[in-house]
Amino acid sequence: MNSINSFDLAFTDPAHPFHVHHMETALEEAAVAAQEDEVPVGAVIIHPELGVIGQAHNMREQLNDPTAHAEMIALTQAATALKTWRLEKCILYATLEPCPMCAGGIVQARVPMVVYGCTDPKAGACHTLFQIASDPRLNHRAQVIGGVLTDRCSAILTEFFRRKRELGKK
Repeated sequence: MNSINSFDLAFTDPAHPFHVHHMETALEEAAVAAQEDEVPVGAVIIHPELGVIGQAHNMREQLNDPTAHAEMIALTQAATALKTWRLEKCILYATLEPCPMCAGGIVQARVPMVVYGCTDPKAGACHTLFQIASDPRLNHRAQVIGGVLTDRCSAILTEFFRRKRELGKK
């Protein structure tokens, strides 16, 4: 018999109110990214006693930095807030399934849970193309929950790229 109790099972539900609430905050960050003409991805990191300790959106264009993904910036903020690189009690929320770089950062930071909105068929590294965050060959694994507010997370990306294509035709 599996040792997961009913609370754990309820917490893995993508519709759990805790996940929905924090994904809404990540979506607010994604909206800021879209306003700044960045790919609209947002991330939030929660600590059980301290609340939000990292909150960011993509900033690759502004910073001219290929590593300036929302998740990477939020990981740095969280580590600074905790004064340690070990984010062992935290939950990372991202509007888009983390890429290989971000999934690697999640593993390196020892984040135990990752919750994302929509899958990334071109670069998803938690479920879609790779399972880096939960790969048993690595020294740390995160529990991964996908599908939180999927439609809203997908819609902001779809609209952003639709607008980009339209502007490119003019």
